[in-house]
Amino acid sequence: MKKLIFNTIITIFTFISFYTFGQPDTPKGYSIEGDTVVFTFDERDYSKFTQEHTGQVVDFEDLNVKNVVVSGEFNLWSRDHWKMKKLNNHTYQLRKSIHDFTDAFSWEFKYVINNTYWAEPSQKDPNATKATKDGMLIHGIYNLKMYTAYPSETGNVRFKLKGFKDAKQVILAGSFNKWDEQLFKMNKTETGWELTLQMKPDIYQYRFIVDGHWMEDPDNPHKVRNEFDEFNSVINIQEYTAFKLRGYTNAKKVILAGSFNNWNEHELIMRKMDYGWKYVLPLSGGKHHYKFIVDGHWIVDPNNPVKEYDSDGHINSVCMVK
Repeated sequence: MKKLIFNTIITIFTFISFYTFGQPDTPKGYSIEGDTVVFTFDERDYSKFTQEHTGQVVDFEDLNVKNVVVSGEFNLWSRDHWKMKKLNNHTYQLRKSIHDFTDAFSWEFKYVINNTYWAEPSQKDPNATKATKDGMLIHGIYNLKMYTAYPSETGNVRFKLKGFKDAKQVILAGSFNKWDEQLFKMNKTETGWELTLQMKPDIYQYRFIVDGHWMEDPDNPHKVRNEFDEFNSVINIQEYTAFKLRGYTNAKKVILAGSFNNWNEHELIMRKMDYGWKYVLPLSGGKHHYKFIVDGHWIVDPNNPVKEYDSDGHINSVCMVK
């Protein structure tokens, strides 16, 4: 993904380097490396284990670890499907593609020991969250939470709040972290507050929490009214997407049209290449229907097997941006 700098919803793609002043505590139990989610379990990080069915609590030294499994909302809390690889006497790891997950912004998960015991994180862990069952909180039980939006010095989105130099703490909360009021602490700078995140393409809402007071982004004119009769700021993160039509080198003109431009028949004139035709444009996350218009004749993408009917009964090619 290209590096994008967003102070507001403006979708201008600038490719420059930047530096952020520190990051929040690293979330426990996982990291995201590019398009890979890396789950890491170190048995020395846990002192208590809970038997899933009986609720019996076992101390670490009383448990002989034979295998470790990642269990969470993303795999229906399976106790055996996502088995981890043992790296050394204490550490286990599992690497999964981020595309193996749904489009949700966060998931709760645990580590299962010997297919029976839950490893209990400390409530002081930065991404620990109280466990629930049938909508009710379970006293003393915590899960870990994984977010697809996460702080990164090389992230693609930088949030800035100018001023407020006397504030003690500023939090960034939004639809990308289920409006968590603690997770994304912003960093104080000479001009105000900043935080850089790595985020998937999509349209998000967000607000700043300045010493407990919620506010919209004063420098972002794009906003929507929320349920409290106030406003949430809106940011649209896009990703450059290349459409290619191979062949048709004898055509005089090829147009790209799709749901992303209201099927405009004149706007996106493709560039002729050695192999055929190409057009690159920024798209928001989600599903997009498209076709090519070759010298006035509409065709689906012959090299894309993914097609769908639209509401009018037409077959279109499908492009997914994640």
